[in-house]
Amino acid sequence: MTQKTGRAVGLDVGTKTIGVAISDPLGLIARPLRTLSRQGVNKDAAALATICAAQEVRHLIVGLPLELDGTEERSARLARQIGEALGALTGLKPVYIDERFTSVEATERLIEQNVSRARRKQIIDQEAAVIILQSWLDHGDWSRIDA
Repeated sequence: MTQKTGRAVGLDVGTKTIGVAISDPLGLIARPLRTLSRQGVNKDAAALATICAAQEVRHLIVGLPLELDGTEERSARLARQIGEALGALTGLKPVYIDERFTSVEATERLIEQNVSRARRKQIIDQEAAVIILQSWLDHGDWSRIDA
């Protein structure tokens, strides 16, 4: 299992936004950090590298949106592009986690917390990133997808 000491960042990469979550320094609990508007792979990776440096991130966890049959299509390729570009800038090796259904789970969580529809739209990607990161923190590499 991967050593988890130190902060980890979790990413939910979409076509329009990237949800970002961060762990505590001990690598126990994930919390939402922010949502970035997509600007292109290079600009996105640079913005994320700045966050990683400021937060002293040691682990890079990227949600991989697989199809229901487990295949990788456009969205998964985009997530890999971001992960690889960010890894090249930071020296961190991206860990890809199967993120099927995280958006559904994130929506359900926010509804349970009585978050308004308008607010849910603003933070759904952050909540999905929290689910991706917390899954890795809690369970290790059980859902890891080899690069």
